[in-house]
Amino acid sequence: MLALAVDWWLGEPPAGWHPVVWMGRALQWWGERLAPVAPVARDLKVFWLAALAWCAQAAIIFIASWAAQELVLMLHGFLAAALLALLLKPLLAWRMLHDEVLAVEVALGQSLEAGRAQLSRLVSRDVSSLTAVQVRESAIESLAENLNDSVVAPLFWFALLGLPGAALYRFANTADAMWGYPGMRGGRYWQWAGKWAARADDVLSWVPARITSGLLAVVANGLPLSKLARQARKTPSPNSGWPMAAMALALGVRLAKPGVYTLNSRGRRAGPLDTQRAARLGSRVVLATVPVVVVLHLLVLGVWSGLRA
Repeated sequence: MLALAVDWWLGEPPAGWHPVVWMGRALQWWGERLAPVAPVARDLKVFWLAALAWCAQAAIIFIASWAAQELVLMLHGFLAAALLALLLKPLLAWRMLHDEVLAVEVALGQSLEAGRAQLSRLVSRDVSSLTAVQVRESAIESLAENLNDSVVAPLFWFALLGLPGAALYRFANTADAMWGYPGMRGGRYWQWAGKWAARADDVLSWVPARITSGLLAVVANGLPLSKLARQARKTPSPNSGWPMAAMALALGVRLAKPGVYTLNSRGRRAGPLDTQRAARLGSRVVLATVPVVVVLHLLVLGVWSGLRA
């Protein structure tokens, strides 16, 4: 609760102090040395070197965050909780996501070009040919997908493994965002250099994505689960389709990535108020995540106590 409160009141720390920014810089450094500048055939050497680099960085992050957590937990109760919340906060980001998505709608009110420019801060796809409705759909999709990646999943892994779990997840998600592409991006070929990062993120996001989808169904006062499952499977990703499909059904709108998938195809076109409704649903999911995290953590403590006994 403290970490979420700090997130909402203060937002993101400066880039120079942000651990996710540090992760990104390390990944960029390794990526520039591992990923080839032109497409290549099957390259297992690059695959394994990139996997080794991923594992080495993940180990450093896990150990460093574990050490930080151990030092903090040596302090008195409330002080330890406050410091742990400050360490956890940079590993989740709801306020920034909420504001950036709403800013897309504000920009669209000014012009289509302004809306596209604002959306480009959120997504990696080409936005130059998107219509106003497609820009809005993309913003809502981004909110739903990142609701899992930036809030629910980090808190899920925090409940299971503490600060090291949240840090490891954020590293894996950042690595997927930077390396996990099936072709050329940023002048480099990621088919083999990014495959391990993409699969690792798929594994770590599998359960949280479905929890996010379930929470969206709950705060939307119920969704048909069979229809939700069918819609979720339409996306290439095994995970991102779940929160996006849940959001589409909760809002009653159509969400699509041109040429790739269409979710809730019988839904209406997304309007300006739907962006605000999506943000409100996201805020409810964030609050609903707290008791889920508490229950998960108590279960972990119970299992751990039983094993020690």
